[in-house]
Amino acid sequence: MAEARPQAVFTVGTANPIHAWIVVGLLFLFMLINFADRAVFGLAAIPIMQEMGLSHAQFGLIGASFFIFFSLSAVLVGFLVNHVAARWVLAALAVIWSLCQLPMLLPVSAAALIANRVALGFSEGPAYPVALHAVYKWFPHEHRAMPTSLIAIGSLAGNGIVAPLIVAVIATWSWHLAFGLLGAAGLIWCTIWLALAREEPLTPRDMIPHQPEMHLPYRQLLSRRTVIGVVIVSFSAYWLLTIAVVWLPAILNQTFGYTPAQAGWIIMLVALCQIMILPAISAFSDGLQRRGVSSRLACGGVASGCALAAGLLAILLSQSGGSTASILCTAGAFSLGTVIFVLGPCLVAEVTPDGQRGAALGITNAVATLAGPLAPAIMGFIVDIGADPAGGFRTALLVAGSLVILGTLVGFFLIDPASDRLSEPEESAG
Repeated sequence: MAEARPQAVFTVGTANPIHAWIVVGLLFLFMLINFADRAVFGLAAIPIMQEMGLSHAQFGLIGASFFIFFSLSAVLVGFLVNHVAARWVLAALAVIWSLCQLPMLLPVSAAALIANRVALGFSEGPAYPVALHAVYKWFPHEHRAMPTSLIAIGSLAGNGIVAPLIVAVIATWSWHLAFGLLGAAGLIWCTIWLALAREEPLTPRDMIPHQPEMHLPYRQLLSRRTVIGVVIVSFSAYWLLTIAVVWLPAILNQTFGYTPAQAGWIIMLVALCQIMILPAISAFSDGLQRRGVSSRLACGGVASGCALAAGLLAILLSQSGGSTASILCTAGAFSLGTVIFVLGPCLVAEVTPDGQRGAALGITNAVATLAGPLAPAIMGFIVDIGADPAGGFRTALLVAGSLVILGTLVGFFLIDPASDRLSEPEESAG
């Protein structure tokens, strides 16, 4: 039985820690391709609008269509991975989204582009929570922030580090080829994943202190203040993240005058900041918890503080005029907010029974990402009703920053894992 297995070296919840980190590495690449698939749409915004004759509002609505089934699929697949091996579920998701990209090699209509974004969103919605559920089977609670940050960095690299390469493909050949190359990359990843990865049983209970043993009704589980608080902060931060994925290249081009190539490098700078910030903050958070600091402060406080700073910087960006100031504000606003997507799932997993973890992560991710269909569409409408695109983008950034600040303050007030754990015996008796 799992309880009889000895604690592994490197404090990994398995007898094979090397394979645990191989899984983390593969899931890093999984999320890199996942977010590159999303980013290519925003990076190709100008040529797509020009080729298809789309307005900003129409392009924003097409971008928002990605999220029509994004949240629903995260919930459905979250329940599925409570019973089906995550290894096979992850492979299936990668195959589906890769096949969605390949038809984009051909000339397409606006309707076909919408169909592509809808299908892509359905297959990519569960990706991050299922990846975390899979890796949490290998790591105990107090050591989860670091592997979580590495997987999150994969998504950030997909959105930023590969941006110059995608921009070069678009400029040299076409945006159609960029979509097709990413589809091929997904199929290659799936082959490697099935060859190397294997499933690890749920982490032994005695290696995760304070986590509830019982099976909780989902109504009680999802009404816990920590879960609600994490969702609120994540929703607010996801608003900024979605803006970055869909609109940041256009913002940099039409508001601050950067060329597409320069915008690609600035987006890469954002990703580099995220790559430096997330492991450092994750190690800091894990270290605080091992020294006895409550997870409310070590995870919730740290993540909320970073989100608050992101909101303030988004407001400053909306008022920025200088080149240096705009680049610094862009780097900070679209990097600091992502910390909640690393530490937030750790908080949710802490107050969730192992057997319900996949569904809990899927549901909370689904609710938080409801910002996805709202942010790009609302930004597009604000830009179109503005006096000019630059003014419209500045107004939308001001709204986004204010939303993040408000949501962060409310969310941090609610986050309290210790209080949720104190209620467990009462819930169990009920």
